Amino acid sequence: MSTTRTITGIAPAIAEAIDQEMAQRTDIVVLGEDVTYWGAVFGFTMGLFQKYGRDRVIDTPITEQTFMGMAVGAAAVGLHPVVSLMFVDFLGAGFDQMYNHMAKNHYMSGGQFAMPVTVLTAIGGGYGDAEQHSQVLYGLFAHVPGFKVVVPATAYDAKGLTISALRDPNPVVIFGHKLLTGLPFLPFEGIADEPVPDTPYTVEFGKAAVRREGRDVTLVAAGLMVHRCLRAAEQLAQQGIDAEVIDVRTLVPLDTATLVASARKTGRVLIVDEDYQSFGMTGELAFRIQADAFDALKAPIRRLAVPDVPIPFSAPLEQRVIPSVERIVAEAQALFGAPARATAR
Repeated sequence: MSTTRTITGIAPAIAEAIDQEMAQRTDIVVLGEDVTYWGAVFGFTMGLFQKYGRDRVIDTPITEQTFMGMAVGAAAVGLHPVVSLMFVDFLGAGFDQMYNHMAKNHYMSGGQFAMPVTVLTAIGGGYGDAEQHSQVLYGLFAHVPGFKVVVPATAYDAKGLTISALRDPNPVVIFGHKLLTGLPFLPFEGIADEPVPDTPYTVEFGKAAVRREGRDVTLVAAGLMVHRCLRAAEQLAQQGIDAEVIDVRTLVPLDTATLVASARKTGRVLIVDEDYQSFGMTGELAFRIQADAFDALKAPIRRLAVPDVPIPFSAPLEQRVIPSVERIVAEAQALFGAPARATAR
């Protein structure tokens, strides 16, 4: 019988999802840097080594190219590797195996070889970890055909989406924001004591969540930015602006229908992203929304993302480039007062 108890943060939720699937299946193995005693540093694999031992939870050297290649080979012979890429910033060290093999082997083999690999990686800034440990970069993976791209914002979603990934025959990359992990050594901006079922369940890929309903403006985001949009919506409500907040949950597949329906309802859309602005999520979502809702827009779509600069170490500069609640409020206010340049036909 399923019961619900509370969890704070996505890290214990992801670890629980992997644990419950490993208990039922012998094909799942976990590998990467510090996945044993350190739980992949950000807690995504904590407790698994103590329960399943070194045969199924395997520490590797700092060799992303090697352990990503090990995962590709293991998947080809029937295993389901869970691979920890500790910081997404280091994807370049293993990207050939990911880009040219993990993402393509199923297609290139004419469907002979499935590639069931789940990649876990920590993303995001906001705590002074500087240029090489603070990026998001999910836009790079969403750009490559063959990957599914998952960005959980809540513990409930983190568990359900991880189990969906572990039951998927394709490569799935799960991007866990550090400020949502719930670990004591990091700031936390997620939901404290969130109700989560203790039994396994799935959350379907490609289904966005409407986190807050509204009628005046649509705020679209993923991961940490969902929570900042929700706080911005509360401030906007005090000013008489009723904001709807949509959590995309997965970039690939993307729930375009929910985005378009909200845009057609409110007529105003602000897309908020912690990834770099140029050629990223904001531009892709804006195009897809306008393609099916242009006649309903009361103003051009706006976006708020990281400008095309590295994430600074300096706290004031870092706060300046990563979208804050205050800047989301200001952009939404500007959008609400913007003249209508898109006219209905």
